[in-house]
Amino acid sequence: MRPISELPAATAAEITTVFADIDDTLTTDGRLPAVAYRALEDLFNAGFYVAPITGRPAGWCDLIARIWPVHGVVGENGAFYFAYDPQTRQMHREYFADAAERAQNSARLEHIQTRVLTEVPGCAISADQPYREADLAIDFCEDVTPLDAALVNRIKKIFEEEGAVAKISSIHVNGWYGDYDKLSMSRRFADEVLGFDLEAEKSRVVFCGDSPNDAPMFGYFPNSCGVANVADFAGKISAEPTWITAQKGGEGFVELAEKLLTSVKE
Repeated sequence: MRPISELPAATAAEITTVFADIDDTLTTDGRLPAVAYRALEDLFNAGFYVAPITGRPAGWCDLIARIWPVHGVVGENGAFYFAYDPQTRQMHREYFADAAERAQNSARLEHIQTRVLTEVPGCAISADQPYREADLAIDFCEDVTPLDAALVNRIKKIFEEEGAVAKISSIHVNGWYGDYDKLSMSRRFADEVLGFDLEAEKSRVVFCGDSPNDAPMFGYFPNSCGVANVADFAGKISAEPTWITAQKGGEGFVELAEKLLTSVKE
């Protein structure tokens, strides 16, 4: 991981699109700082395509797509994307699985929920679970006393024993049924909403993140960037970002945004 300050101006000038995780990437200590939101707005107004790529739930993503200065949002680790058209006042929602399959999967996840809460003391169902449509989020440090790594990995293992996919973020273990992740739905979002082929344009896209569930994105994009707290996972993440900011969370995202915005002005 190289300091974002070393990103060549010529490379920065080629970037058209900024994808970013939310928790501990846009947020700092669980809050969205004004400077990070302003950075999103400045990028949007400067003509960049902007989209959060998050594990957060559909209920949150509906609000984000409607109200934030973004072109859309990929949510629940790739279960769907939402994109709001202010001209037609229409929300465009695309899911990996249809409603019937999501209902089936939800029933299967209830069994996992029971196992996790029984077998891993100290964890809890995420407070945002009622707003989810496709996955189960287990809180290991957001609203509970932080669990040690062995217990977090045990939660992940229970999902996998039940045939589900599981990813560890900075605050939750998210599990789901379906062959998708943040990257696969980002491909669809780029094609269907932004109008470009992600494979052909990936060198012109920056993804900014902070944790192990961002690894598919870090590994795919040549100019991926981690905020400083991604260093907490050094050696524990399957793919690391190319660039890293000096500051953590939202303030780190601002560093990236300023680098890109400066390239537009030059």
